[in-house]
Amino acid sequence: MTSTTAKMVVDKDHRIGEIDRRIYGSFIEHLGRAVYGGIYEPNHPHANESGFRTDVMELVKQLNVPIVRYPGGNFVSGYNWEDGVGPREQRSRRLELAWRTIETNQVGTNEFVDWARAVNSEVMMAVNLGTRGIDDARNLVEYCNHPQGSYWSDLRIAHGYQQPHRIKTWCLGNEMDGPWQIGHQTAEEYGRLAVEAAKVMKWVDPTIELVSCGSSNSSMPTFPQWEATSLEHTYDAVDYISLHQYYGNRSDDTPSYLAKSLDMDQFIRTVIATCDFVKAKKRSKKTLYLSFDEWNVWYHSNEADQQLEPWSVAPPQLEDVYNFEDALLVGSMLITLLKHADRVKIACMAQLVNVIAPIMTENGGRAWKQTIFYPYLHASLYGRGVSLQPIIASPKYDCAEFTDVPYLEATAVYNEAQEELTVFAVNRHLEEPLLLECDVRNFENYRVVEHLVLEHDDLKAVNTADEERVKPHADGTAELTEGIVHASLPQASWNVIRLRKG
Repeated sequence: MTSTTAKMVVDKDHRIGEIDRRIYGSFIEHLGRAVYGGIYEPNHPHANESGFRTDVMELVKQLNVPIVRYPGGNFVSGYNWEDGVGPREQRSRRLELAWRTIETNQVGTNEFVDWARAVNSEVMMAVNLGTRGIDDARNLVEYCNHPQGSYWSDLRIAHGYQQPHRIKTWCLGNEMDGPWQIGHQTAEEYGRLAVEAAKVMKWVDPTIELVSCGSSNSSMPTFPQWEATSLEHTYDAVDYISLHQYYGNRSDDTPSYLAKSLDMDQFIRTVIATCDFVKAKKRSKKTLYLSFDEWNVWYHSNEADQQLEPWSVAPPQLEDVYNFEDALLVGSMLITLLKHADRVKIACMAQLVNVIAPIMTENGGRAWKQTIFYPYLHASLYGRGVSLQPIIASPKYDCAEFTDVPYLEATAVYNEAQEELTVFAVNRHLEEPLLLECDVRNFENYRVVEHLVLEHDDLKAVNTADEERVKPHADGTAELTEGIVHASLPQASWNVIRLRKG
């Protein structure tokens, strides 16, 4: 077997930007079994006194998820948040139109805040700008964040929550550019509504941050004009604009599939350019940041979802069973987010449990890690600090959808406080290992402490409750000699090379 060589230079002074810990966020929507049967199952053997599954909580804690977006998603555009607070026995069952199910409202705002705190996370709350609007948005902020002495804050106290939730980050609706969205709007309509909602929400609590809706994906016919038009109204009132993107391998073209992160990179660059165009047009000194608050692989479950009967409670919707090649693309997508750490400050893998998720469960039974769990875990644990700008020279390939695709997709993160350097690398070559030569001479007295590898000889291998076929090992070959890290990256592999001073 022959090998191909790629070269990389990493310098601690060549910085992209500080990595906001919220870049490793996730998402829980009232959809399928994400909530009921996922995080919440009061009759489960591992349920705590609040009804939350502790086996799922432990897996979420392993991932060290800093923020979780809630409660949607398409769900939020038809959601009356008042249905989910107060005594459970008095809560209404509702027709949930976005996903055509019955919502029991047994989990709502307060319960989700409790769950998030129990897994050491924060809540990123979305408000309904579909069927509702300005008044309900300000009321929800008051309910969650105002200390006391007003109608909604006193109602929260009456519900058993004396202290305010202090939710910092809020989404102004969800995918309002999409015709599928309840309350779909034009960019002009959305911009006007969002800026007025933003105004009163910040009047209630001036400390909150707001996310304006961007395009639902880069293929929308209104992209990027949606951003340009809506930001004409919201630019001065918000802190972030959202991006959403999912990928799939429907044509079973793995070389093209593994190159999809190049499309993600171009999407980010286009949104940044559009934000900066509005900044220039407004002659503003303010820089707008990005919230990539839905991203993942999503395509495996599409046919099964079409066969579901409507109006059931927590059916198995969007339950993609991920394979090994999905994990490789997820790794490349994480690298892409890190490459834009100067502007992408929030990102949410969609979603967290059961619904297009790294964690799967059985109702009444086991919980396990999908293949995509591991790149997410490694990035969250070791991708904290400063994102560096490496110089990379890699051989390339052409495929049906892309040209000049580098076999090596890589980046580096410097944790100055811990005196650690981590290189994340994907070898896209399906037949040959890639010999990596990484120049780290700028990092004196560092040594390789670990080389984690996720590899498998079957690109379609999956994990189940019975067998974890795809999991990382620590038998990578990386070694440091005279300032150069030499490593063989196996064909089709995710690699994490960790160095530490001393």
